[in-house]
Amino acid sequence: MKIKTMQELLDAKILCCEENVEKHVYSACGCDLMSDVLAYVKDQAVLLTGLVNTQVIRTAVMMDMLCIVFVRSKAPTEEMLKLARDTGIVIMTTEKRLYEACGLLYSNGLVGNKAKS
Repeated sequence: MKIKTMQELLDAKILCCEENVEKHVYSACGCDLMSDVLAYVKDQAVLLTGLVNTQVIRTAVMMDMLCIVFVRSKAPTEEMLKLARDTGIVIMTTEKRLYEACGLLYSNGLVGNKAKS
């Protein structure tokens, strides 16, 4: 699924790296615990979260994620946006709650990550 398609489905606002919205993501992870995020497959993934701190960006970078969607209208700090810009990670925010946002993406064909063995 293209990041642009996710943005439309979630009625999300793009906050940085809009030049990368034509990239594809192949899986998603909805989580507020960054330690749990580390347990998932990393390739071409999107992270949906309500947690707003720099560890979210650092975790996404470590896991080679292409996009972060902040749910419940959460807004990242300027420091977080700078980190995202430096690495090209698309940052979006949506009014939708985590459950609804994940459900919308899943029902439109974006699969979840499989836990590592």
